Amino acid sequence: MRIVVEIRQARYFVAVAEELHFGRAAERLQMSQPPLSQAIKQLEQQLGCELLHRNQRSVALSAAGTVFLDHCRALVRHAEEAEIAARHAATGRGGRLRLGAVASAFSWPLPVVLERFHEELPDVEIRTQEIDTHEAGPGLLDRSLDWAIVRQTAPVRGTTATSLYADRFVAALPARHPAAGAVGPLDLADLAADPWVWLHRRISPDYHDAMATMCRAAGFSPVPAHWARSVTSQIAMVECGLGVTVVPAAASASHPAVRFRLLRHTTATIELTAMTRSTPGALAERLTAIATRLTTAQAPPPHD
Repeated sequence: MRIVVEIRQARYFVAVAEELHFGRAAERLQMSQPPLSQAIKQLEQQLGCELLHRNQRSVALSAAGTVFLDHCRALVRHAEEAEIAARHAATGRGGRLRLGAVASAFSWPLPVVLERFHEELPDVEIRTQEIDTHEAGPGLLDRSLDWAIVRQTAPVRGTTATSLYADRFVAALPARHPAAGAVGPLDLADLAADPWVWLHRRISPDYHDAMATMCRAAGFSPVPAHWARSVTSQIAMVECGLGVTVVPAAASASHPAVRFRLLRHTTATIELTAMTRSTPGALAERLTAIATRLTTAQAPPPHD
């Protein structure tokens, strides 16, 4: 038969075992002695063993009581920690936050956002995973995610999206590309005949469509030679010399074999968005507030 020891019973036993005196233990627990004595007797009956040796002059732990005391202390400690964690989570000061982000966000702005979040809420545990934009909505709704940072996406019922900033596009060229060393903005049409590294539309529809619109506005429709699943993969393929592409400027961190060029005659941008459930919880709200504040106050790193 399974025996369940209640937190209340564990607290009673710890007090008596540490004081080795029912009167002092009762005073410590702010209760009268008879109910405490009765509770310990019931606990021994429940366990089927003697926990304390007692007579009119003394109380001592039995062998079983000595072992049981360690477990009761742990039980009480865990209960207290759980209570504190629940209160902190309810007020946004502790708990766990499951975060999903597109790959490029790990370059900007997540480093500064998470650094500030940890400074303000050091007791919050963050679990992070890379996701594609289209995975954010389902992840939030099935509660495998609490917060997500993705490229602009269509509204998803049951979620809330907060725009963080609009990022301009830059051209990404292999270092040995003829236009890599030029100075000043680049005409996108100059890349029309190059092999292109493209992004699947299902990964990020708005991002894909912005790329296509820019190229059409420049007078051509590129034929993709290589396909990537993220901005990071796009840049890696360019770094291998496979072709050219356009990427958000914030993704243009240090890549020795890639040259990033501003684009002439285009104002196209792509938004980075924080997503939460419509009822997000205190931690997710706090992270959104920090991300909004920092992306407003700080610019993303410049392109190479």
